[in-house]
Amino acid sequence: MALVELREDLLVGELAFQIIATDPDNDPLTYGIMGTDASYFDVNKATGEVKIKSLLDRESKDLLLIQAVVNDGVYGDQTKSVYIPVLDANDNAPLFNGLPYNVEVLENVATGSSLFRATATDIDFGTASIVSYKIDEVVPNEGASLFSISATTGNVVLEGTLNYTEKSPFYQIRINASDGGGKLHGKDKVQSTAAFAFITVKDVADINPQFLNLPNFAAIDENSDVGETVFTVRARDPDTGVNDKIRYSIENTNAPDLFQIIEETGVISVKTQFDREELLDINAVVVLHIKASETQPNVDGVIASTVSDLQISIGDINDNGPEFYECESETCTQKNSFTGKVNEHSSAGLAVNELNIRVKDPDQGQNSEFILELAGPDKDAFHVSPISGLGESFVQVTIKDPDAVDYEKKTVMIVQIIAKDASADFTAMASVTININDINDNFPLFEEDVYVAEVNEHCEDGTVVATITATDADALDDGKITYRLMPESMRSLFDVYENNGTIYVKDGERLDWEGTNSYSPTLQALDSNRQIGSTVVMIDIMDINDQTPEMNREVYEAYVKENDNLELQIKAIDGDKPNTPNSKIQYHIEDSFFSSNFTIDPDTGLLKNNGQLDREAMDPLIKGVVDLTVLASDMGTPPLSSSAKVTINIEDVNDNSPQYLDPAPKPFHVKESERGILVGSLLAHDADQTDLNNRIIFSITDGSFGSFILFSEPLSEGYRGNITVDPAIELDYESDRKTFNLKVEASDLGQKKATIEVQVIVDDVNDTPPVFPSGMTLNVNENSNLPETLATIEGKDVDTEHLLEYQLISTECQCNGTRGPCPEEWFKVERNGDVKAISSYDIDYEKCDKVFLTAMVVDLLTEKGKNSTEGIVTINIVDINDNAPEFIASQEFYVVVIEKVEAGTSVARVYAKDRDTDEKNRKTTFNVTRVTFIGSEGNSTENLFLSADSPAQEDAEGIFTTHIRSQKKMDNNKKGKFMVEVLAFNNDGLSSSSVVELLTVDSSYRVSLRFNAPVSEVNEHLGKIRNILTSATKATVEFFNVFSETRAQRAQETTVLEAYFVFRNGTALDYDAVTSILNSEEVYREFGYQLTELGFTGISTTITESTEVKTEVFIMIGLMAALAIVLVVTTTSLVCIRRNYKRKLKAAKAMNSAATVVIQNQKTGPVVPGTNKYTKEGANPVLNMNIDTATDLGFDEDGSSADRESLNSLDYNIDMTMTEKDNMPMMVIEEEEEEEEDDDRSDSLYIEPLGAALAQREKKRGADSPSLTFANPSTNTTDL
Repeated sequence: MALVELREDLLVGELAFQIIATDPDNDPLTYGIMGTDASYFDVNKATGEVKIKSLLDRESKDLLLIQAVVNDGVYGDQTKSVYIPVLDANDNAPLFNGLPYNVEVLENVATGSSLFRATATDIDFGTASIVSYKIDEVVPNEGASLFSISATTGNVVLEGTLNYTEKSPFYQIRINASDGGGKLHGKDKVQSTAAFAFITVKDVADINPQFLNLPNFAAIDENSDVGETVFTVRARDPDTGVNDKIRYSIENTNAPDLFQIIEETGVISVKTQFDREELLDINAVVVLHIKASETQPNVDGVIASTVSDLQISIGDINDNGPEFYECESETCTQKNSFTGKVNEHSSAGLAVNELNIRVKDPDQGQNSEFILELAGPDKDAFHVSPISGLGESFVQVTIKDPDAVDYEKKTVMIVQIIAKDASADFTAMASVTININDINDNFPLFEEDVYVAEVNEHCEDGTVVATITATDADALDDGKITYRLMPESMRSLFDVYENNGTIYVKDGERLDWEGTNSYSPTLQALDSNRQIGSTVVMIDIMDINDQTPEMNREVYEAYVKENDNLELQIKAIDGDKPNTPNSKIQYHIEDSFFSSNFTIDPDTGLLKNNGQLDREAMDPLIKGVVDLTVLASDMGTPPLSSSAKVTINIEDVNDNSPQYLDPAPKPFHVKESERGILVGSLLAHDADQTDLNNRIIFSITDGSFGSFILFSEPLSEGYRGNITVDPAIELDYESDRKTFNLKVEASDLGQKKATIEVQVIVDDVNDTPPVFPSGMTLNVNENSNLPETLATIEGKDVDTEHLLEYQLISTECQCNGTRGPCPEEWFKVERNGDVKAISSYDIDYEKCDKVFLTAMVVDLLTEKGKNSTEGIVTINIVDINDNAPEFIASQEFYVVVIEKVEAGTSVARVYAKDRDTDEKNRKTTFNVTRVTFIGSEGNSTENLFLSADSPAQEDAEGIFTTHIRSQKKMDNNKKGKFMVEVLAFNNDGLSSSSVVELLTVDSSYRVSLRFNAPVSEVNEHLGKIRNILTSATKATVEFFNVFSETRAQRAQETTVLEAYFVFRNGTALDYDAVTSILNSEEVYREFGYQLTELGFTGISTTITESTEVKTEVFIMIGLMAALAIVLVVTTTSLVCIRRNYKRKLKAAKAMNSAATVVIQNQKTGPVVPGTNKYTKEGANPVLNMNIDTATDLGFDEDGSSADRESLNSLDYNIDMTMTEKDNMPMMVIEEEEEEEEDDDRSDSLYIEPLGAALAQREKKRGADSPSLTFANPSTNTTDL
């Protein structure tokens, strides 16, 4: 079994691992993989590289198992199990649970309330599975400060107040869940997922009703029908989410019982008919106080309501006629008869004296208009004035016809004044009795020579300018005076009634004061005799107010700094008559919000501020701009006016210092080790209204010690200074400084400052991870009753507040010396740290002898940093003797050649292994308990002639083996098989048995296979040979012997391999059967080439001894032996002759070669082949130099004979000391290679005779003598 750890983020095509295998024969290996999980990988069959084929996923399968396969092409596949734990990569993002998060919250829920909890899980492992939460975004953005989320629990808490109407009724929160990060494709990766939470704010009844159209005005005519609608009140419940029904009522009024209101609809209608004239004491305006109430109690348990006013103006209808009254002072009495008097012949237009008549119509406006006319017998003599009126008017009766007023005719005249309503059928009548006074007659005479009269310009035609009459003392002239104006040109503008002297305007439109302001016509009075009396009438044209004042500018604009004084001249002109009320202009400021802050001189128009101008007292929204309307009015009747807009820009000055909104803030608390965390905020406000003057900058002037920084940010109510921990600093609760007293200064750009002291207290946080106990080791007996708790993990945490919990992360086992995944989970770790055994599994030392529990101690109260530490608990499994030896099958049967079995011969081997580890427990002993023979004649139980060696031998892998040996020579007639039962047992008597099958074969089935190859080479390829022969014959091949058949030293070596071809049923193939099979075309085509490559040449049988003595056999053997002797002698002679000539030829070649070298002091003489005598031809095959007698080998010309001495004489040992004898250095001549190989060459190292001789000499040289090796090419006779 092997173990390979792979990360799950390996990409397709990446190298997973390398299969490494070796073959003693160095055969090329083919690699493969198989198994249920092999689909994840691709293997290179030639190199054994295994690459990723399909992506791994730890979360779906965290342990893979494959079989690695290797094959050398000769033997069967070799496999090995490979366990592949898949290691985690951070390839999964957290997934939210329980989506969607839809929450309804009452708007009055308390701050700090938990709204809901978001939960997410990450199926990765370790820190990559730890999820933390944060809020990424809140929509609308104004709600960002309303919610917070716990980074560890996902609990969402309300941090501010909700309001259904003034804030949003709906919030969308995007929550981000991030894992703790981990490696993915070699890089640190943090995975995150976002989810949305939807917060719906539910409205509660906490706001009073609001009127939509009150206060307001309405109108209705008097005497309207009961039930007629006057006004419909509308109100709403501002709690739009509640939208309670509204009920209406009239709380109070200044005129009870006139109006009513429908409770449900708010419709106000007439309750009783009324007369406007009865309500004049309240100016005919009825005020109703309307109340709007909700139907359900509000959050305080009361019925919410509101009250506002409706003013109803009572409209007039023409339901009254004119009436006559006589008024004395303030008292008027209705009266229908009056009495007056007048002189006879009084001038026309002269009013009747002593009449006090007033006409009144109580209606309003045009309804009070009336018309007066006279009736009665004397109506033509008089005239009523005015002829019409509006509301109320004094009435006069004037002379219309002076002539008719004649005392001599009537002393009393009676007329009736009829008053008619101008728009209704109402009439009143009053009788007037006029007593006529008698007068004397006179000549026409004007009282004044010059009369002055006035008339308004542009008056209506017929406007009376003046009535100027003349008197005549004559009674006859009474009423007979006539009048005319002179000159006639004047009459286009003015004229006079000739009977009464009334001068009137004839063309008023042409009268214009601005053109001609005075006329002087002459008024003439003519009596009955046409005598003229005259007078001058000075008619002054009176200016009327017909010119509107004109402003010099439509808009005045002024700039003034606050606290300064404003003076702005407003100017208007009037085209009416100067120094008159019509042209006199008065200035005033129209009422407005700021009108009281300014004054204007009514005569000069100079506008000034009334009091100090303070920009900060103004609404910031208007940005210091004051709009006034100045009116310029004249004093005419009616007054005319015009207006101009005045815009005053009050500039802000920096006249205010910053002020802290909380002058005594509470101490701020901050957790240690939090870089850049917000400590607290200070709020300050500068009353100046412009950014230049009210911008506030916060700074820490003292007490920070470089640990805090302060940022300013604008708010609607001012500026906020956020105190944060410097991102480069970590506060440490354990240091000497746990409290900081900061002095914070708020200053504007004008360097106006305010200072405050703030205390910051550093709080301790749980930021130190717990410590896992190191080196924790347990010893546990296998297959034993164990206590419930084996041990308890006791971690340590230095934090003051901590809560430790333990988790089992992974389990590994040491099985068969290899550490990897455990086949079974034997142990568990409880949350309290207890290590317990899982009772559903049996702990077996033989499966695994060590268990490594990787556990983690977690501090549940950790606030920052790592909250856990991992450690390993090592559990040693203690072995007990609980396993019996188990046989290991090595081969199916053994072939026993009966002829070779002697007493003590091993016929088989058995193997067994005890899975117990302790040496005492695993020691195994073997014993043969039964031998059964199965032959053609049936089965028989044999005596125990077989025994097992004792003690058995143990190898490095813990396998015990022993030989099964025969205690006697086996019977050669036994043909069949032996079934041998062997018992394997250990010291405690635990045992198991196995049957070994022995197939008996005699020597007649031995087949000899011949190979042209050395024995070592055949032995090296025995495995290949066995596999080929087994495949060809389908029999089990047992090799009996391997030996060399070559006798001659120089012949190519032939190796004989003796083998048996046996089947499981006990039969075997003989020589003929094997020959037939191997010579078949099919087998030769498939296996012939392979055997030939291994040197296979053929098959022979082994001659076995015959039990019968035959004479023919001995004769044949004798003849063959004689023939063999003859052949040997002949061959030996030929070989010797050949060798002799070969030496001579080589010597001749040596002399030929030596002749080519020029040397000093060469000796001359004939060529003597086979001698060391130097000649000029250079016969010496060694050196071309002078040699002294010490180097002479003893062969002179006279004594040498090629026929009696061979070159073998050079084989003698010669003691040659080169350093002493040689007169010149020696040259080494290399020997040429022979082109022709001698088949009968000896195995001797020394081939040439001279070389052999020198070599023998070298053996006798001392250790201090130099070693020389000679290779002489001149002795090579190949060229000859």
